[in-house]
Amino acid sequence: MRPSTLMFLILNLFLSANLSAAEDEGEKKEKKQLLYHELPPSLVSNLHTGAKYIRCDIQLMTHDEGYLEEINLHAPALRHELLMLVSDQQGTELKTPKGKEKFRKAALKAVRGVIKELTGKEMIDDLFFTSYFVQ
Repeated sequence: MRPSTLMFLILNLFLSANLSAAEDEGEKKEKKQLLYHELPPSLVSNLHTGAKYIRCDIQLMTHDEGYLEEINLHAPALRHELLMLVSDQQGTELKTPKGKEKFRKAALKAVRGVIKELTGKEMIDDLFFTSYFVQ
């Protein structure tokens, strides 16, 4: 076997092993466990105008189990921020699908800001309403 052919085979094996290892690591990152933290009790608040009040249940999503305890510790600050946010909302907007999604994004931004301020970490990946009622 010629030295150039042998070198080619060795290089090819080395590159294949590195690509396989990189793919395995990428799959591990994609398969992170999703964890949820419920903010009990239901969030109930008067609204600024339109409908009179909102009642909703909220769950926060994170990828790190270690963050659940810290999120729970700061739940009162998170609930306070959400109550201040919701009390300034237009009730008629919160009844529409676009209004709900706009409020969900604003709530996510608000809780992320509070957690970042209190812990210095970005812990919350998403926010979901598990029940939602506006009257």
